[in-house]
Amino acid sequence: MPGFLFDSYALLAFFQKKRGAETVLKFLKESKNNSIEPLICVINLGEILYLTKRRFGDAKKIEILGRIHQLSFNIIPATNDLVFEAVEIKADYPISYADSFAVACAIDQSAEIVTGDPDFKRVEHLVKIQWI
Repeated sequence: MPGFLFDSYALLAFFQKKRGAETVLKFLKESKNNSIEPLICVINLGEILYLTKRRFGDAKKIEILGRIHQLSFNIIPATNDLVFEAVEIKADYPISYADSFAVACAIDQSAEIVTGDPDFKRVEHLVKIQWI
């Protein structure tokens, strides 16, 4: 069974209890039930943290980081190879640089991306998307 790579859109919806949060929870439970660590690229984690700090402050940022660790996320580092793959994706498709890292990570990890970000429609032919 493939793993799930969560982008910032999905996890922000989950942590802020917005539309799609229940679907994100379903994928987190599915990961746990199948003994597969949920995945997140460190670039997307950084995006979650800076957006949380900007909107809610340092205490909430630290809380979110703690919750990501409690949920046993495997944080995928931005290796040189991953950066070069993300660069190619960003150059070829009109998605954000952070989103290009999610795509590159998902390809590298043979994972499905969990997101609600409509920009990922542009890369659905590259990687499987689980929509929230």
